[in-house]
Amino acid sequence: MADGVSKVYGSGDAAVHALRGVSVGFVSGVFTAIMGPSGSGKSTLMHCLAGLDTVSGGRIMLGDVEITGLGDRRLTLLRRDRVGFVFQAFNLLPTLTAEQNIRLPLDLAGRKADAAWFDQVVDVVGLRDRLGHRPGELSGGQQQRVACARALVARPDVIFADEPTGNLDSRSGAEVLGFLRASVREMGQTIVMVTHDPVAASYADRVVFLRDGEIVSEIVQPTPDTVLDRLKSLGA
Repeated sequence: MADGVSKVYGSGDAAVHALRGVSVGFVSGVFTAIMGPSGSGKSTLMHCLAGLDTVSGGRIMLGDVEITGLGDRRLTLLRRDRVGFVFQAFNLLPTLTAEQNIRLPLDLAGRKADAAWFDQVVDVVGLRDRLGHRPGELSGGQQQRVACARALVARPDVIFADEPTGNLDSRSGAEVLGFLRASVREMGQTIVMVTHDPVAASYADRVVFLRDGEIVSEIVQPTPDTVLDRLKSLGA
């Protein structure tokens, strides 16, 4: 949840107000997309929500924890244990197999994966027959699904996805978006995704629109056409 969040880069005449008093909540078990014209503040908002960037004012809550003001160590541990990330770049380690990449966050935390949960994630991601392959032996869509599974396997409170289909063709992108939607509907995962693509946004349950650092509207049960029409009205 963001409560009155502002983010200012620079100072004086050179100050850039990326976020202007943004307040928005995200319901558990819901897939939310964040959209807006270039420079609207959508990526800045996601980075603040995820604790990857600091805020200039207001507060960010992750469940019952206020993350604004946490020290670096506590914030790092919180992100490791309660947040998953999927980025446009797959960020897989090329020397590890798909299975090793999926298990990596748990290995780094010294935790063992719940076997039943791991199997469920692998089945939903649809890569059981590719677990022994390294990233270079996988398609772009398969690599991104490995990255999604890696984010999901630790059972985070929320997964933040920043343009997760930006490097994929339409077919591979549909595979990844289908997996994200399935993880919400079948596993109760919470996902917040930044995207510029109306088709990608239509996979979400809800779309929140920003313009000039402020939330200006939202759509529930979006379609590509309703999202595109709203973007056009915002000058995107």
